[in-house]
Amino acid sequence: MKRTRIVGDDAATTAGAGKMTGYVALLRAVNVGGTGALPMTVLVEMCEAAGFGQVRTYIASGNVVFRSDAAEDQVRSALEDRLRVYAGKNVGVVVRTASEIADALARNPFADSPGNRVMALFVDGPLPNDPLDGVTGAKNERIRLGKRELFVLYPDGMATTRLRIPSEKHGTARNMNTVAKLAEMTAAVA
Repeated sequence: MKRTRIVGDDAATTAGAGKMTGYVALLRAVNVGGTGALPMTVLVEMCEAAGFGQVRTYIASGNVVFRSDAAEDQVRSALEDRLRVYAGKNVGVVVRTASEIADALARNPFADSPGNRVMALFVDGPLPNDPLDGVTGAKNERIRLGKRELFVLYPDGMATTRLRIPSEKHGTARNMNTVAKLAEMTAAVA
C-alpha cells in the first residue's frame, strides 16, 4: 500500500537563500520505517537541521523531497554527515533535482511495462559504456542506459531474480511508480 507522509513546514526557507531547487534524496540500504533504524520523523528532522525547506517523505523506503539553495554535492554531504552521526556508519545518499527525476520518468525506455516491474537505478559515478558490463545472473531482464541511471525491466518481477549489476554499489533503485510519485512531489516544491 502506498502512503504519502507529509511532514514539515511548507513555509520553511533557507536563511540567505538564493535560487531554491527542488531535490529528491534517495537513501541506500536504510530501514526508515517507524520502528526501524531511522524513523521518517527523524529523517525529516535531519533535513530541516541541514536547512532544507518543505521537507516531505514518501513511503518507508528512504525517499525524501525538499527545497534547498545549496548545490547537489553540498546537499548530499550535509545529509550523509547527519546520517553517519545517527547510524554510526556511512549511509549512501543519491541526490537528484526535480527536473532530473521528471526527466528520468519521461525517458523510461520500458514505459509500456507495469511501473512496478521497471526500476531506475540512480547511480553516482560513471555509468558503464555497455549496460551489460559485469552483469551476472541475467535471465530475461533487460537493461538500458539513461543519463545518470540505468533502467531495468524485470518481466517476471524481482522476487526470484538473480540479476546483479555492478553499478548497484554506487546507487540505489526505485520502481517507476515511486519515481512518478517523487516527480509529482518535487514538482510541487520546485
